[in-house]
Amino acid sequence: VQLQASGGGLVQAGESLRLSCAASGRTFSRYNMGWFRQAPGKEREFVAAITSGSITSYPNPVKGRFTISRDNAKNTVYLQMNNLKPEDTAVYYCAATIGLVTTSGSNYQYWGQGTQVTVSS
Repeated sequence: VQLQASGGGLVQAGESLRLSCAASGRTFSRYNMGWFRQAPGKEREFVAAITSGSITSYPNPVKGRFTISRDNAKNTVYLQMNNLKPEDTAVYYCAATIGLVTTSGSNYQYWGQGTQVTVSS
């Protein structure tokens, strides 16, 4: 599966962005999907995941602010980000796995190219 992330940009603290990740292929609905981010000088960080059955999971730093969803008819997964903070600034990547959903990026087989999110204070 090929992934194409989009929707990043420059926003002020407190504003919102919605990222999209379009997937190729006819088996998108079978994949568990995740979003990760990486800020300069920092390790890649798990942001959100959604299973093929639409069960979602989030780490504490984004819980209550970010929402992951999927539209299997459009082969697309979304990340709605509300109340953005400067510490959310990073390149955001979508990823797909046919295996179990985990917080480790090493368990995801397919990755998009990343989209930059910059939040100014």
